[in-house]
Amino acid sequence: MRTSWCFYLQMSKRRGLSLEEKREKILQIFYESQSFYLLKELEKLGPKKGVITQSVKDVVQSLVDDDLVSKDKIGTSVYFWSLPSCAGNQLRNVSRKLDSDLQSSKKRFAELVDQCNALKKGREGSDEREEALEELKAIELKYNELKDEMGQYADNDPAAFEAMKNSIEVAHAAANRWTDNIFTLRQWCSNKFPHAKEQLEHVYREAGITDDFDYLESSPVPLSAVGDQILESSP
Repeated sequence: MRTSWCFYLQMSKRRGLSLEEKREKILQIFYESQSFYLLKELEKLGPKKGVITQSVKDVVQSLVDDDLVSKDKIGTSVYFWSLPSCAGNQLRNVSRKLDSDLQSSKKRFAELVDQCNALKKGREGSDEREEALEELKAIELKYNELKDEMGQYADNDPAAFEAMKNSIEVAHAAANRWTDNIFTLRQWCSNKFPHAKEQLEHVYREAGITDDFDYLESSPVPLSAVGDQILESSP
């Protein structure tokens, strides 16, 4: 029991390497030897640095993606290499880019500050400005009231009524056109299946086609009637 507990303590003290630590270990292989390697060679050397074989490929690829390790195909083989000078150049390039971005951000910040200060001119707090803002609020409030009032008369708008009347006429014509189609289909069924008259009559009734089924009649409302209604409702 004591032996098992000691083994557990030893195992618990072992901590797996993070990705960044694995990257550093693989880079040490390149820097110490300054040589070229195949992937299978790196997979053999990785465990000696504490990087398990299964992780070597992904770690190397992450270094390649960050331009810290170079690779090239020679014949059918792919070789990897990295020199301390290459890593230093890479870091210097990153540093220069960050410095350039920082300077650009500082310049943009200064421009925005100047723009903000320019916009503040003429907008300093004063009695006249406060009065103008109050007047603007009153105008906006009156505008919203008038807009709501216009909405109340939208149903009596002659243009809206005319559009509604046209829509009704279109719908009426469409309804009668389908009614005509139903009559045509009904006549075709009667001629095609004369022996199934009772069954067809049952189908018609189920579909709502009864004896009083007929074309729709429309009673158009004159636009003048709406105009009179508008005049009567006007203050």
